[in-house]
Parts: sequence; C-alpha cells; structure tokens
Amino acid sequence: MFKPDPKAKKRFGQNFLCDESIIDRIVQSFDAKPNERILEIGPGRGALTRKLLASGAHLDVIEIDRDLVQHLSETIHAPHFHLHEADALHFSVQTLDLKGQTLRILGNLPYNISTPLLFHLLTQKTMIKDMLFMLQKEVVERMVAEPGTKAYGRLSVALQLQCKITALFSVPPQAFNPIPKVQSQIVYLQPYTQLPFALTSSVILSDLLRDAFNQRRKVLHNSLHAYFKSEDWKLLGIDPRLRAENITVAQWVHLANVYCSMKNL
Repeated sequence: MFKPDPKAKKRFGQNFLCDESIIDRIVQSFDAKPNERILEIGPGRGALTRKLLASGAHLDVIEIDRDLVQHLSETIHAPHFHLHEADALHFSVQTLDLKGQTLRILGNLPYNISTPLLFHLLTQKTMIKDMLFMLQKEVVERMVAEPGTKAYGRLSVALQLQCKITALFSVPPQAFNPIPKVQSQIVYLQPYTQLPFALTSSVILSDLLRDAFNQRRKVLHNSLHAYFKSEDWKLLGIDPRLRAENITVAQWVHLANVYCSMKNL
C-alpha cells in the first residue's frame, strides 16, 4: 500500500531539503569516505542520508520525529545504517561504538536549537573530527564575524576559540519544502585539538562575554565594572574605552585569565 511521505512539522522546525543540486553540493563538500564514522542530525526524509550511505561510510542518524523514524526504518535498509530515535540536544556521542575513530557530523539543523546544539556537541569535541551544518545565514555570519563588526558577539568569540570555522555557500529558501522565511548557509567547523589560546576558566569567559555583550553599547570600563577596577585596566593592557565588539578572541581570553589570577580561581 502506498504511504505518502511524512509532512513537515512546525513544532520540530522542519524544512525538508529537496533541491537535488544543493544536496549534491553538500555531499561533495562533506566528501565522505568508505568506512568513516558519520553522524547525521535530523535526516528528515533521508535525502542526504541515502547519498551518504552510497559513499560506503558507516552512518548513524538521530531523528526525534516518530513519523520520520518509521519512514526511515521502512525505506532505508543498509548494513552500515543505524537509526536513533532521540533528541540531539541530549544525545551523547559516547554511546556510539567508534572503535577508536573520530566522528564526522553533519545535518540540516532546526534554527530554534542550532546554537545550544553546537555548544552541546563541542562539549564532546575530543571525539569529533569535523562538522558540516546547514544553519540560518544570520547565525553563520555571527559565527565567522570579525572584531569591529556588527555581527561579532558572544557566539563569535565562544566558537572561534574552539573551532576553525569556514562559511561555505548559501542555500535559497526555494531549496526547501516548506519554504522557510530565512536564508540558509552551509558552514564547516573543525574543532581544535588544542585551543589557540590557553584558557583558565570557560565559565569566567562566558560570564565576561555575557555581561559585556548584553551591554554592547557601553565601554568596557562600564560593562565590566563588576570585574575590573579603573586601575586594573593598565595592567590588562586593553583600552577600557573600547566596546565589547572591538576585543579580539585572544584579548577576551586574556581578560578571563587575568581575572582568574586576581581572584585566585
């Protein structure tokens, strides 16, 4: 009996990629190799999934929608395909038997969970080789933004400290069904095996970024007054008249490290 393909559900933020040329371009950019361990997040109806399996890679997929889980289990039969009905925000890659391999991850991420999901994955980055995602274009612009630009913010600093990030190509709304109201972009991330700048406390860095960028129109002397006194800024070697968006990743790490040293943290 013919069964129609599952429909997109708004509560899961689903927009299914249906443009074959875009799908092929993503597969080409990712360049999966035989026997590699790959995790696909949000496979949807399996448009990317089937082409990844054709590469000979070992593929695990995470899908939260029961209708899509049933659809995928009924339509994809391959020896190296493993389907997990789970919430990606709570999925641990440690549950996968990687046999010493590092994991490659890709997916068309729902826009409403993209940022927390990125940070969740980076808590497991020692097991991850690289990641390729389709995200809202505005998010990608923030991820790769340079200091001194409007898009530069907490997300830019936090991710650039942990990964080499490359914005690849844009994907028009017409490539999806249903058509989203936003532009999308493909982004490639390679987690650093060693941070480019030694960081004493990620918690303190996060606190500094939050307080400074939540008041991004204020100069540092005012936005970070709870952390540094007027006389501290000469020791820091940073002009307190600058705003948060003018401070480089290296300087943010320096601020966090000096604060930890001052407080013996």
